Amino acid sequence: MRSRRALFFAVSAGTLLLVCPPAAAAPRTYTVVIDKMKFGPVPAQLRKGDAIIWVNRDFLRHTATATDHSFDADLPANAKVKTVLKKSGAIPFICRYHPGMRGVLRVR
Repeated sequence: MRSRRALFFAVSAGTLLLVCPPAAAAPRTYTVVIDKMKFGPVPAQLRKGDAIIWVNRDFLRHTATATDHSFDADLPANAKVKTVLKKSGAIPFICRYHPGMRGVLRVR
């Protein structure tokens, strides 16, 4: 399917200018490691559409569960799960099995 982008034309002093709007940044993938009953550092520059790969390096099962239910990654020991950020704003998350484990994703 073809992308639909607006093209703007301007004519000034006999010169034709073609101006395209800036392209949106391509989604990125980030990794958050769970180790020693803690979520690792959370990336600061998250955008809607970016992906997070949650990696559980603990011997216990964990989850990365958004309190607004926008994602819920269930992670057995040594597992990886990918989630895609579908909304903007502050998204608090917890481990359902260990509620003291918590963090916040800030998505633009």
